[in-house]
Amino acid sequence: MDLPPQHVSALRNLARKKLGHDVDWINISDARALTDQGLAERGRTGWVITRAGEAALSAHERG
Repeated sequence: MDLPPQHVSALRNLARKKLGHDVDWINISDARALTDQGLAERGRTGWVITRAGEAALSAHERG
């Protein structure tokens, strides 16, 4: 899956957030685009990365 750089950045931030790290913010349009692709979802505490998002980020990092 070929993701634009801003979507990869948003996925990285969501992955860091899931691990309990502070993140600056997630661009809403990027988060919505990721949601449309099933890579993120909106939860009670804000945007969260899905398993599909984690897999896409991992695949992107591997090259």
